[in-house]
Amino acid sequence: WSQVVPGAAGYDYIKLPKRATAGSAGYDFYSTMTLRLTPNTEIVIPTGIRCRIDEGWTLMLFPRSGLGFNFRLGLANTVGIIDSDYYYSDNEGHIMIKLVNNGDKIVTITEGQAFAQGVFVPYGITFDDDATAVRNGGMGSTDTQ
Repeated sequence: WSQVVPGAAGYDYIKLPKRATAGSAGYDFYSTMTLRLTPNTEIVIPTGIRCRIDEGWTLMLFPRSGLGFNFRLGLANTVGIIDSDYYYSDNEGHIMIKLVNNGDKIVTITEGQAFAQGVFVPYGITFDDDATAVRNGGMGSTDTQ
């Protein structure tokens, strides 16, 4: 984890992601605010976190399994993919996580509570890959490439 986003005003509580146990694959992301999600609603949580990722790796984001299992809380895009070149984009590589309450219960997440987890995964590309475009922006920014 490289840093908290410079000038990330309004974040009273930012905790760097970390693994809960030596056997954990995922790094827990912690909420920067207390929020309440009623059924069938969604919210974008700005994490204030940037992550420098080596080329050939990606950071995959998932909801914490207990929140998904007990409350049907999920990510709006099912699995978040943070690419290695996202760190250098104009939006400062700020990781945002959009939660959706697909359940029938109100879910409260308190400031500082772990709500998502990130897993680093290596990936491969095809031998004839010819991608040369450069990212400039956040979600959806590669649609115009």
